[in-house]
Amino acid sequence: MKIRLCIDKTVHDNAAYYYDQAKEMREKAKGLETAIAETKKEMEKAQKEEKKKTEKLKESVKVKREKEWYEKFHWFNTSGNRLAIGGKDAQQNDLVFARYMDEGDLFFHADIQGGSVVILKDGTNASEQEKKEAAQFAASFSNAWKNGNASVDVYAVQKSQISKHATGGYIPTGAFAITGSREWFRKTTLGLRLGKTGKPEIAVIVPQLSEKKLGNMMSLVPMVGGKEKGELAKPLAKKLGVHPDELLQILPSGKNKVV
Repeated sequence: MKIRLCIDKTVHDNAAYYYDQAKEMREKAKGLETAIAETKKEMEKAQKEEKKKTEKLKESVKVKREKEWYEKFHWFNTSGNRLAIGGKDAQQNDLVFARYMDEGDLFFHADIQGGSVVILKDGTNASEQEKKEAAQFAASFSNAWKNGNASVDVYAVQKSQISKHATGGYIPTGAFAITGSREWFRKTTLGLRLGKTGKPEIAVIVPQLSEKKLGNMMSLVPMVGGKEKGELAKPLAKKLGVHPDELLQILPSGKNKVV
C-alpha cells in the first residue's frame, strides 16, 4: 500500500492528517449505513401498502357470474323449488308463453289491464302454497302495484286454454284469448320480499308468501306516497352489498315502501 506524505510537514502532522481523513470516512460510512437502513424501512413500508392495496382490489373485484336464461325475466323459485318466470313487458309476456310454457305449466295473470304473465313450471302438480305464491307474484308485477292497490284478483289457466288468435278480433302484443273455467285467487295481497341468496350471492325478489329464507331480507309493499325504484335502488343496494343496477332489473315499477 502506498501512502503519500507531505515533505513540508512533520511525521506527526502527516499522521494527524490521515487520522482526520479516516475519521471523516468513518462518519460518512456511518451516515451511509443509516441512509441505507432508512431506505430499506421505506421500501418495506411501501411494499406493505402495495400488498394491502392489491388485497383490497382482489376483494372488490368480483368474478363475472354467468346468468341463467330465466334471469332476463321476473323470476323466483317457489317454496317447493318450482321455477316461475314472468314477462317484464308485453313482448316478454308473448315470449314466456310462446317459448317457455309447456303442457303441465300454469299461466297466472292479475285481473287488471297491464301486468306480468307468470308461468309456473309444472304448475299442475304444484301445491296450493306454491300456486298462491305465483298468484301473489303476478299480482305484485301488475298495474295494481303502480296504482297502490292493497290486493287484486288473480286467475290461473292451463296452456290448452290460451290462444293468441281470436275469431273476428285482433289480439295485441302481450294479450291472450282465454277459454274455459279459471282458477281464481281472490283478493290476493300485493307484497314482495327482497334479499340475497345463492353462491355467489345475488339479489332476488320473492313473493311475501314465500317460505324461502333470504339474507338481508326486507319486505316491499306498494305505497302511493312511497318511492320510485330509481330512488330506492341505491340505498337498498348499499344494504345488500350489490350494484344498484341489479335492483333496477328486479324491483317492481311504481312507488314502493320498505316495511
